[in-house]
Amino acid sequence: MPAYQAPLRDMRFVLNELFDAPRLWAELPELAQHIDGETADAILEQAASISADLLAPLNRSGDEEGAAWVDGQVRTPAGFRDAYVTYSQGGWVGLSGNPQHGGLGAPKMLSVLVEEMLYAANSSFALYSVLSSGACLAIDAHAAEALKARYLPAMYEGRWAGSMCLTEAQAGTDLGLLRTRAQPAGDGTYRITGSKIFITGGEQDLTENIIHLVLARLPDAAPGAKGISLFLVPKVLVNADGSLGARNALSCGSIEHKMGIKASATCVMNFDGASGWLVGEPHRGLAAMFTMMNYERLSIGIQGLGCAEASLQNARAYARERLQGRAPHAATHIGNTAEPIIVHGDVRRMLLGMKAMTEGGRAFAVYVARQLDLARYSPAPEQRSRAAARVALFTPVAKAFFTDTGLESCIQGQQVFGGHGYIREWGQEQLVRDVRIAQIYEGTNGVQALDLLGRKVLGDDCQTLDSHVQEILDYAESEGCLYGPALRSAAQRLLDLTHWLRREAVERPEMVSSSCVEYLHLFGYVTYAWLWAQMAEMAQHSLENDEPFYASKLATAQFFYARLLPRVESLDACIRNGSESLYSLQGAHI
Repeated sequence: MPAYQAPLRDMRFVLNELFDAPRLWAELPELAQHIDGETADAILEQAASISADLLAPLNRSGDEEGAAWVDGQVRTPAGFRDAYVTYSQGGWVGLSGNPQHGGLGAPKMLSVLVEEMLYAANSSFALYSVLSSGACLAIDAHAAEALKARYLPAMYEGRWAGSMCLTEAQAGTDLGLLRTRAQPAGDGTYRITGSKIFITGGEQDLTENIIHLVLARLPDAAPGAKGISLFLVPKVLVNADGSLGARNALSCGSIEHKMGIKASATCVMNFDGASGWLVGEPHRGLAAMFTMMNYERLSIGIQGLGCAEASLQNARAYARERLQGRAPHAATHIGNTAEPIIVHGDVRRMLLGMKAMTEGGRAFAVYVARQLDLARYSPAPEQRSRAAARVALFTPVAKAFFTDTGLESCIQGQQVFGGHGYIREWGQEQLVRDVRIAQIYEGTNGVQALDLLGRKVLGDDCQTLDSHVQEILDYAESEGCLYGPALRSAAQRLLDLTHWLRREAVERPEMVSSSCVEYLHLFGYVTYAWLWAQMAEMAQHSLENDEPFYASKLATAQFFYARLLPRVESLDACIRNGSESLYSLQGAHI
């Protein structure tokens, strides 16, 4: 039976040593009053315990039982409801919420690590919580004060949950096609009518209320995305004193039967004149909803990391115990007929690849979170603006690169198990099924790549990208960088390719959509190389303090530079070969 233990040693290394988070928090007044290094460490310890002891034991049983839809009601698997009560009572839903309304005010640098633990232990369970956290973020950022006061405290407590209602049968990526209507009721409320699909946690039995954030069109709305507004639509109406009133005019029409995350209810939601309240300005709903969508995109990226970490732990333990074959060099176990498969080169290739990408991804996740904290809490306007631009640049990379490589790591972990990886009891096949959705929902990874190259790089006239790459180049020239020449070459390759694409796209606009996925991956490997060089430098200086841990860091950095970073050369070549080969066949002949 697979078991998960949070990688606390590496999490502390990234948080406290690589990024010196306690020092940063002390410099940000709004954070300083809620968090310090000691408190953060206690939170990580508690989250590790919750993940290992409460959530992980429900992962396989939840997958086998799945969520069920009975007479319009959703029943979550056995144990989920009790676990959610325990989880909520610990304050985890409101971990990074606004303290003015009952949240704990924790920084994003800390909450991304907690989310990684949740996804690694039980992705289906985690989704109920992170959807609520994202809905709270959008309400806190855009709703009127009266709505915040009425809804946020109960949502932070976990008594009420949140959902995000965007997708319709004809409107997936292209939300400008949505048809759900919002009719003013004359009393400050609106009547919401329409159907939404693929709504995570749209109905469940974990909480007494669900607060839906719904995109809809007002009667005077312009066509397309500019005519969309955002509405808060509770499952159960809330009285003026905060108590629950009548059931709203909405229902769950069915739930989807999915490849993975089977304990997470994915719902068809029908709104039949349901009462709703406008969030933000009319016709500006998509911009307001992006507050939640961007939060969820980073979170779903973290799902890829969490599943990759779980896969690594399972595969590494198995490889140390499974006896098959002999090492190609002198036998290490004289007299045995076989040795642990971890002695074999291909198994080590897979394990080290998983380790390098997962630990590199963890560092990048905390770095992105650092930019989010600066954008929100820095007292310096220029620093807030710069950090916000970095967040915009990095979010599609985090979502897509974490989940593309997360699936790769889960498949590699399954491969380490051989035939047993295909068998349910070892847990690897569930990880592959659960993580697969992460490349699809919250904007497919192809859409993320198009957003990165088309909007965040070329649409920004390469300014933020140039700044990011220059920071990498400056570090590559520093005295302490152990991989200066290789890092400098990779970063310069990214910079040169970006400006070549900028020129090419003027005459051949199809180059953007034709090369964006390879470009995102190249961006990811270069950024990981930058972070691995920094981790290696820190490990070199600290080697005598914890030799096994820091020696492992140095060896993994060496593997990344020797066996993974060279992928940027082939990605570069693919892009420079142009788009002609994609368009030489007519659609009917592909």
